[in-house]
Amino acid sequence: MTPAVLSAVMEATWPPLRSWRAGPWTLRDGADGGKRVSAATLDGAWPDQDLSLAQQAMRDMGQKPLFLIRDGDQPLDAALSAHDYAIIDPVVAYAAPVSAFEPPAPMTTFPHWPPLSITQTIWADCGTAPARMAVMQRAKGPKAVILSRAADHPSGVAFVACHKNIAMLHALEVMPALRRQGSARQILCAAAHWAAAQGVDTLSLVVTQANDPARALYASLGMQVVGKYHYRQRKD
Repeated sequence: MTPAVLSAVMEATWPPLRSWRAGPWTLRDGADGGKRVSAATLDGAWPDQDLSLAQQAMRDMGQKPLFLIRDGDQPLDAALSAHDYAIIDPVVAYAAPVSAFEPPAPMTTFPHWPPLSITQTIWADCGTAPARMAVMQRAKGPKAVILSRAADHPSGVAFVACHKNIAMLHALEVMPALRRQGSARQILCAAAHWAAAQGVDTLSLVVTQANDPARALYASLGMQVVGKYHYRQRKD
């Protein structure tokens, strides 16, 4: 998956409130929906003097300047480092053909849209803010919430949406008391089979590089690393 394709899938399936071009930059109003929908990206030649343009635009929105660095953005990465911007949250992207996933076990998952109140409660209990749930509402095209069950109780939830031939999974959460019972695995399998029914051939997701348990799960399901990125933000 090229950096451009990964960016397009993320933008379509987890969209900012609005985005616009300013010089070589794409700027985003994230409406408190997280780093991914708030970060500026470089989409042209890198002239160092334009850094202030992006910085000021983000400050004008009430956002702390934040830049997303993809493969190919090395000159920008070096310039931001020289301006005392630190790396935060290195991220790894995974993908696999939907055909590689087994069907979810019977009665373990329930794909649906719009979200049931129980899914919103699970997200809230796991720390997912309402602004992130608003991001899901903004996504266009086919989308679903996957609700899982374990020990006869609702146990986990995730959001999945499609862009062209790729589905991307977001906001996967499992209730702490019901972890290690296979809910995350069943959610991924259910998301892949839901995506296949939409005519999609690939399931993808992104995860922080430091999340070793999640990465082990994705690898065990045959998902491969297809991209990486990180953010840069000043400490002050």
